[in-house]
Amino acid sequence: MVLLTATMALGLLFLGNKGLEWATKIGHGIYPGSPLLLSRPRGEILFFGLYYVMTGLHGLHVLVGIFVLLIMLIFLGRDRIHKSHVVPFENAGLFWHLVDIVWIILFPLFYLIT
Repeated sequence: MVLLTATMALGLLFLGNKGLEWATKIGHGIYPGSPLLLSRPRGEILFFGLYYVMTGLHGLHVLVGIFVLLIMLIFLGRDRIHKSHVVPFENAGLFWHLVDIVWIILFPLFYLIT
């Protein structure tokens, strides 16, 4: 239960980091439909459009994953998950790792490739 709580806390930390990142970009005038962004080359407009859509959808899935893990934590606390009934817990883990794999793909696309 401690590791599950730590996972949820790290997920919230990740969302906080993305929120700060978005706030910084928006503060610099770089957001979909902004005059500053629309004055840039088409490639940059496309890049930032994809950036906001893909990181936003990923953030939404992280939030859903945290909620699912919270439900699993409640189930564990109420002893509704045990050795003979682990499928919901395993499915929650699979969903969390799917979201993780999506980030492994998105990170190099938006942060490492120049």
